[in-house]
Amino acid sequence: MSFATTHPFAVGEFQITPLSRLQGAGHHTALLSIRSGQGSQTHDRVYTFKPEFKTQDSALMYAAAQGRYWLINPASLS
Repeated sequence: MSFATTHPFAVGEFQITPLSRLQGAGHHTALLSIRSGQGSQTHDRVYTFKPEFKTQDSALMYAAAQGRYWLINPASLS
Protein backbone atom coordinates (compact mmCIF):
# COMPACT_ATOMS: atom_id res chain seq x y z
CA MET A 1 0.00 0.00 0.00
CA SER A 2 1.35 3.38 -0.97
CA PHE A 3 0.43 6.65 0.76
CA ALA A 4 0.91 10.21 -0.42
CA THR A 5 0.32 13.45 1.43
CA THR A 6 0.05 17.08 0.59
CA HIS A 7 1.06 19.90 2.87
CA PRO A 8 -0.70 19.68 6.22
CA PHE A 9 -2.26 22.84 7.56
CA ALA A 10 -2.91 23.94 11.12
CA VAL A 11 -5.93 25.84 12.38
CA GLY A 12 -6.03 26.59 16.08
CA GLU A 13 -5.25 23.40 17.96
CA PHE A 14 -5.85 21.14 14.94
CA GLN A 15 -3.34 19.79 12.41
CA ILE A 16 -5.19 18.75 9.22
CA THR A 17 -3.36 16.36 6.87
CA PRO A 18 -4.93 15.25 3.56
CA LEU A 19 -3.72 11.81 2.45
CA SER A 20 -4.13 9.53 -0.55
CA ARG A 21 -3.74 5.76 -0.68
CA LEU A 22 -3.13 3.87 -3.94
CA GLN A 23 -5.54 0.97 -4.32
CA GLY A 24 -5.40 -1.78 -6.91
CA ALA A 25 -6.16 -1.01 -10.54
CA GLY A 26 -4.73 2.50 -10.25
CA HIS A 27 -7.51 3.94 -8.09
CA HIS A 28 -6.80 6.30 -5.21
CA THR A 29 -8.67 6.65 -1.93
CA ALA A 30 -8.85 9.94 -0.01
CA LEU A 31 -8.01 9.96 3.70
CA LEU A 32 -7.95 12.77 6.23
CA SER A 33 -5.96 12.97 9.46
CA ILE A 34 -7.14 15.41 12.13
CA ARG A 35 -4.66 15.69 14.99
CA SER A 36 -4.98 17.66 18.21
CA GLY A 37 -3.08 17.89 21.48
CA GLN A 38 0.60 17.61 22.26
CA GLY A 39 2.97 14.96 23.57
CA SER A 40 1.27 12.09 25.37
CA GLN A 41 -2.06 13.91 24.99
CA THR A 42 -2.04 13.73 21.17
CA HIS A 43 -5.23 12.46 19.56
CA ASP A 44 -5.33 11.59 15.85
CA ARG A 45 -8.50 10.72 13.95
CA VAL A 46 -8.13 9.30 10.45
CA TYR A 47 -11.12 9.25 8.10
CA THR A 48 -11.30 7.22 4.89
CA PHE A 49 -13.73 8.37 2.22
CA LYS A 50 -15.74 6.09 -0.03
CA PRO A 51 -15.28 7.68 -3.48
CA GLU A 52 -12.36 6.38 -5.51
CA PHE A 53 -10.37 8.74 -7.69
CA LYS A 54 -8.41 8.24 -10.89
CA THR A 55 -5.53 10.49 -9.80
CA GLN A 56 -3.63 11.05 -6.61
CA ASP A 57 -4.09 14.82 -6.90
CA SER A 58 -7.87 14.57 -7.10
CA ALA A 59 -7.95 12.33 -3.99
CA LEU A 60 -5.74 14.80 -2.10
CA MET A 61 -7.89 17.76 -3.16
CA TYR A 62 -11.03 15.94 -2.01
CA ALA A 63 -9.44 15.13 1.38
CA ALA A 64 -8.29 18.75 1.81
CA ALA A 65 -11.80 20.02 0.97
CA GLN A 66 -13.28 17.63 3.54
CA GLY A 67 -10.79 18.94 6.12
CA ARG A 68 -11.79 22.55 5.45
CA TYR A 69 -15.46 21.62 5.63
CA TRP A 70 -14.85 19.80 8.95
CA LEU A 71 -13.36 23.02 10.39
CA ILE A 72 -16.64 24.80 9.62
CA ASN A 73 -18.88 21.94 10.70
CA PRO A 74 -17.15 19.34 12.97
CA ALA A 75 -20.32 17.22 13.10
CA SER A 76 -19.97 16.55 9.35
CA LEU A 77 -17.61 13.61 9.97
CA SER A 78 -19.45 12.14 12.94
